[in-house]
Amino acid sequence: MDNKEIDSPSISPSSSSSHKLIHQVFPSFRGEDVRRDFLSHIHKEFQRKGITPFIDSEIKRGESIGLEIVQAIRGSKIAIVLLSRNYASSSWCLDELVEIMKCKEELSQIVIPIFYKVDPSDVKKLTGSFGSVFEDRCAGKTNELIRRWRQALAKVATITGYDSRCWDNEAAMIEKIANDISNMLNFSTPSRDFDGLIGMRAHMKIMEPLLCLHSDEVRMIGIWGPSGIGKTTIARVLFSQFSGTFELSVFMENVKDLMYTRPVCSDDYSAKIHLQKQFMSQIINHKDIEIPHLGVVEDRLKDKKVFIVLDNIDQSIQLDAIAKETRWFGCGSRIIITTQDRKLLKAHDGINDIYKVDFPSAYEACQIFCMYAFGQNFPKDGFEELAWEVARLLGGLPLGLRVMGSHFKGMSKHEWINALPRLRTRLDANIQSILKFSYNALCEEDKDLFLQIACLFNNKRIEKVEEHLAEKSLDVRQGIHVLAEKSLISIEEGRIKMHNLLEKLAKEIVRHKPGHQSIREPGKRQFLVHATDICEILTNDTGSKSVIGIHFYSSELSSELNISERAFEGMSNLKFLRFYYRYGDRSDKLYLPQGLNYLSRKLKILEWDRFPLTCMPSNFCTEYLVELNMRFSKLHKLWDGNMPLANLKWMYLNHSKILKELPDLSTATNLQELFLVKCSSLVELPSSIGKATNLQKLYLNMCTSLVELPSSIGNLHKLQKLTLNGCTKLEVLPANINLESLEELDLTDCLVLKRFPEISTNIKVLKLIGTAIKEVPSSTKSWLRLCDLELSYNQNLKESQHAFDIITTMYINDKEMQEIPLWVKKISRLQTFILSGCKKLVSLPQLSDSLSYLKVVNCESLERLDCSFHNPKISLGFGKFHESKLNQRRLSTTSRFKVCILLVNKGDKESEVKEVFGRILMKESYCILYLGLDVQCRPTHHFLPPSLTEHLYTFDFEADVTSRELFFEFQVDSNEMVIKECGIFQL
Repeated sequence: MDNKEIDSPSISPSSSSSHKLIHQVFPSFRGEDVRRDFLSHIHKEFQRKGITPFIDSEIKRGESIGLEIVQAIRGSKIAIVLLSRNYASSSWCLDELVEIMKCKEELSQIVIPIFYKVDPSDVKKLTGSFGSVFEDRCAGKTNELIRRWRQALAKVATITGYDSRCWDNEAAMIEKIANDISNMLNFSTPSRDFDGLIGMRAHMKIMEPLLCLHSDEVRMIGIWGPSGIGKTTIARVLFSQFSGTFELSVFMENVKDLMYTRPVCSDDYSAKIHLQKQFMSQIINHKDIEIPHLGVVEDRLKDKKVFIVLDNIDQSIQLDAIAKETRWFGCGSRIIITTQDRKLLKAHDGINDIYKVDFPSAYEACQIFCMYAFGQNFPKDGFEELAWEVARLLGGLPLGLRVMGSHFKGMSKHEWINALPRLRTRLDANIQSILKFSYNALCEEDKDLFLQIACLFNNKRIEKVEEHLAEKSLDVRQGIHVLAEKSLISIEEGRIKMHNLLEKLAKEIVRHKPGHQSIREPGKRQFLVHATDICEILTNDTGSKSVIGIHFYSSELSSELNISERAFEGMSNLKFLRFYYRYGDRSDKLYLPQGLNYLSRKLKILEWDRFPLTCMPSNFCTEYLVELNMRFSKLHKLWDGNMPLANLKWMYLNHSKILKELPDLSTATNLQELFLVKCSSLVELPSSIGKATNLQKLYLNMCTSLVELPSSIGNLHKLQKLTLNGCTKLEVLPANINLESLEELDLTDCLVLKRFPEISTNIKVLKLIGTAIKEVPSSTKSWLRLCDLELSYNQNLKESQHAFDIITTMYINDKEMQEIPLWVKKISRLQTFILSGCKKLVSLPQLSDSLSYLKVVNCESLERLDCSFHNPKISLGFGKFHESKLNQRRLSTTSRFKVCILLVNKGDKESEVKEVFGRILMKESYCILYLGLDVQCRPTHHFLPPSLTEHLYTFDFEADVTSRELFFEFQVDSNEMVIKECGIFQL
């Protein structure tokens, strides 16, 4: 089931009417019978137990009870009725009893009768001396009053209470009564343990329908998710709210730990007996219960309505022992199982539904952290950005947010700042000990896979991970499935995702393998992931054959690093080498001043952003190479000659601007993707590319020196996507590009390309904007799979009326155009319409109803839109924006403006404004429009810190403007928020 966060009303215990509870216990008694002995003793025991009864010593008694007594009865949780020999001689006592029984019915008040030296049957039937006293009291009373008294006495006599005649020791009886009342008070107090739990309301909204409490069927519900996600907390809240209405209930905490308390060397049968004994002793409160066989649970509970929580199950034997079949439990029973292992739940026949607990939103995560760090669900002043960064580093894991929130509580801002660097790279010991349970439960093969994914393949495409880690002795696909079932990874949009705290756990484990002692020499570890460790081995040549993988973010370096030419000589088993730069980091930090003597012959991945050499080492071995990624490299060429490339599947050389030639690809028969984006010095592709018969994607965007493609490209019968966007010198395409496999061809801005491409009718996407193509052949009307045809405007297209039903995007850049031609309005499937630089265009006519995006840029004469838009989701210009029109007055050349904006949750602009945190910094963009032109603002944007409830963001900017009338556009870069209101003022 999808875990979709939905807000819902809070759940509160039901009652017929609301009333204020003032007293814990109201005693109703006949003073002359019990005040001096029994009552004084029970009051003393109440005092010892911290129980506060109502005391009426200062109330003057009369014939009937007054308003103060009625209020005291109604304001008490428990009423004790001390039925003694002369109780019925008092109208006052009898009226109290009538009111008490009324409160029992109307307010569900707990009533406890104590039969003190009287027979309960005499009270019920009004016989014996108790009956005689009652008859005397009824003399002269109305029939209605006598009826009420009789009815109240009959009812109270049927309630289970305490009979003093059954006790030899009155002190023991009094102690028992006080203990029972103390427990009743505890259980009658509404639980506030879970009040204010962030996000819990949404979980309850989903769980309640799954429990289906009105149904008489026995239902078993699984709650599944990773360690620390909040499974146990959700189960506790459910138990707290609903278990009270069941005959028997039990919350078995951490069931997997019970397995460690069983006798050593016991078999499965003995283990099940052990678990049943633990379970039965808790649910029926029988400490030393004996379990002779496995049928005891069914025999004892098959007719009982029970509410059971089995927390942290990790083996099927645990479920089989306690809840193997639904018939073991009575009608209406509910069994909740929490686990990290979805496979256990799927394998159990009795599970009705499985609830996957997802991570809280960024907003909720920050709230959870703040509750523990500040005692409130928002940061203290001055701690906003710090709180948000910590919440982000913890990845939204509730366990981590709780532990670290408590850790930071009471710290000064300076202490927070000092603690953050360690938090970025290390895992808190408490969090680590909990998360490591999951790792320890894995077999050795799956442990290795977990570590490799964490250190090298987090957020990578699953097919790549399977290919890179494929070994004869390792079933990678099955291992990935096991890790996903145990909530250690997730598969999202074809990529493997591991939570950042689990990733940190893995990196800590790597630092301590083998054994339990820290490997102090980084060069002897399997994986190198920490910048300081990697710098040490690259400069001191201390790497060893133990090293399998290196994953290094070069952007973490504060200065340049000169790598030794012998740095990799000792790492003969190195398979995975990744040197990344953070997106947007354009600085060169890794240098090879003496060149490079050696790279491992076993390399499967070589990923080296900004590789500093012009050619690979002469002894570079490609035999096992699966992925080559050399973005922004200084390469002129890769290598000379024909190298073995049979294992190569992915080759990325994007932004290698001085790359002049590709190597011989004759042996690259398994190559699937070749990316050469912005290789602006590349003049041609080798004819040997035709041997790469498994190639599916070929990206040649912005290869501005490329003049033609080799005819051998016609041999690529599995090619699906070919992009040549911005190949400004490309004049023609090969005649044999008619490939049935080709689905997308992008020729955008191939300025000198004049001829419509001869391609397969299977094409789905054809982009021709910015080309010199002026006609669309009539054959295109039979291209049934074509769903996206993008063209630039030219007059000749009006003769291609057969294309009016297939064109989806039209781009017009005509400085002389004064009005949109009539034939453009006939394009029935037009979705995107872009007008740029049409300086004489005055108005826009009615366009196709299919239009979803209209952008107008630098059309300075445009005055009006003579059209309406029927698509409610249409995006105009910059999309949805807020306009604020200034008063029409002359502005100075340089003007300064102050802006305020109010943000609300996306999807509910009119709802109550909630506290919104969004990301660590939300980007607020804005611009000024004047005569269709963007006026440069300084600064161009602002980053906003997290907000509080109904908080207004304010910031300043300036611009050079002289117009009397300006339009301002504001847009927030957030997945969770939109702008509800905004205002602007000229300073």
